[in-house]
Amino acid sequence: MRYTEDHEWLREENDLVIVGITLYAAEQLGDVVFVELPEIGLKVAREEEIVVIESVKAASDIAAPLDGEIVEVNEAIVESPALVNEDPEGEAWFFKIRPSEPTQIDSYMNESEYHDFVS
Repeated sequence: MRYTEDHEWLREENDLVIVGITLYAAEQLGDVVFVELPEIGLKVAREEEIVVIESVKAASDIAAPLDGEIVEVNEAIVESPALVNEDPEGEAWFFKIRPSEPTQIDSYMNESEYHDFVS
């Protein structure tokens, strides 16, 4: 897995990348009450804000970590936003993207670098 400075995790799966938020991010947000995901088929640019998350503490956006196309979204977290707090690095992934520049993922932190970053 790779990690962004914005506390997103990225996991490669075949030619796709699954994206979610880290446990650290979920804890900082508090109880998530609303999630808005991008449309399937949307072509996105790295750093483009494409997800809205609202919690009891604040509203936040998630930017696309890679250039590419959204190929799947996790409707389960739209229907039950609390899943984001329950399993942020597992079942509560946000979207799957087919990157147009797969090497972009190499610029992000590995697990030990991310743990140092949040410490």
